[in-house]
Amino acid sequence: MTLPVETFFLHPEAQGTLQQQIQQMIARGILSGRFQKGEKLPSTRKLAAHLGVSRITVTIAYTELQANDYLVSKGRSGYYVSENAPSPPTFTATPEGTDAVDWHRAIGQKFSGGRSLSKPQDWARFRYPFIYGQADPTLFDHANWRLCALQALGQRDFNALTTDYFDQDDPQLIEFIARHILPRRGITANPDQILITLGAQNALWLTTQVLLTQRRRAVLEDPCYPALRDILSQSRCHVTPVRVDQDGLPPYAIPPDTDVIFTTPSHQCPTNATMPMERRRALLERAQEIEALIVEDDYEFEMSFLKSPSPALKSLDSDGRVIYVGSFSKSLFPGLRLGYLVGSQPFIREARALRASVLRHPPGHIQRTTAYFLSLGHYDALIRRMGAALQERRKAMEAALADNGLQISGRGYFGGSSFWMRAPREINTSDLARRLQARSVLIEPGHAFFAGSHQPSNYFRLAYSSIPSNRIREGVNLIAEEMAVVA
Repeated sequence: MTLPVETFFLHPEAQGTLQQQIQQMIARGILSGRFQKGEKLPSTRKLAAHLGVSRITVTIAYTELQANDYLVSKGRSGYYVSENAPSPPTFTATPEGTDAVDWHRAIGQKFSGGRSLSKPQDWARFRYPFIYGQADPTLFDHANWRLCALQALGQRDFNALTTDYFDQDDPQLIEFIARHILPRRGITANPDQILITLGAQNALWLTTQVLLTQRRRAVLEDPCYPALRDILSQSRCHVTPVRVDQDGLPPYAIPPDTDVIFTTPSHQCPTNATMPMERRRALLERAQEIEALIVEDDYEFEMSFLKSPSPALKSLDSDGRVIYVGSFSKSLFPGLRLGYLVGSQPFIREARALRASVLRHPPGHIQRTTAYFLSLGHYDALIRRMGAALQERRKAMEAALADNGLQISGRGYFGGSSFWMRAPREINTSDLARRLQARSVLIEPGHAFFAGSHQPSNYFRLAYSSIPSNRIREGVNLIAEEMAVVA
């Protein structure tokens, strides 16, 4: 590869002759690692014209660098960074506090330090990856997704690919969500009541920014999705965690001064509890009584392979009190980063304006590719295939857990892709996870899901969405062996 001539410039305060300055410039590029061994330098004519110097000056500089083994000449092809050139030094990170800037004073608000979940980037190389939310390449429809992507990149969809929608979204994707996705959850919505987001987490952030201030109070489930707790903390609103039971969030425990209630009624995260219809109605009544809004995260309704899911809480809402959050991260793949918000027009209008000021809109070609994949029937076929595979894996997991005497604390009533587990009280599942990782087993410790400074340390999540059925028993056996060592 030829190095772009635009990356070369002479510093106005540099010392020495022009020839020396050019030599120093190239040597620094090599020593810093910007110029890699084997890369081609611009021709002497191009570099001279770019720098505004004579060609002979550049030629002499190249020749000197060649003599010092920084460059090598390859006949009429030109000059290249020599394979024998000095290697860039291995620099250690700059120690904190060496900047002239006082960053403790300069940073007005901190966003780090939360208890978000972490997963190894190379999780697929582990033999027993019991981790949640990752796409299984053996189940995904690669061929049809590729065809839909090619179609979205074609000339007919040039406008969808290149247009700046400003604060709008792909009408084809909006139409499919309104006419096909939402009716399955019992929800009716107009296009101006739907907003595409960069996944469910972005939808929750937009909702928090629009609805909550430092004077308002939010209720969230405990345990809950850790990223939601971080989002609420960053908004500086008052936060009240409410411990869930076997039926999810108890309405009677919600404080009367609550402004917004965040809940996962169909598939509580992470316990997998499903809120019964009677409690859903009670939750709506409680919200109406205290004049609170409800944010419903319906994150895994597609994985209902045991029986049809209950209607969404939003479908029972008669006064526009529920804001609905949906996502394609679990049903398609998390890297897609597409979700959607459904709510009353005044709320969606503000969320749309906020989104436009931050990122304008999710990429048009991603929206159009997804619209094709949904509308051509590939999405429904994928959901059926995933449901069959997850049901088989769930049976294998239940049998292996029962045979090893491991305690399931929560399992999805309609399906899902994970079990919420409880180990004996003396077992710290963070330590357990580290020991298991050395045996090529990945589990998710549960402490990050809980609020407060004294989280239970003996819970963990076992997912079966990314592990084949024939490896589940072996992996569970290893988990039981490690737990027995401690017990």
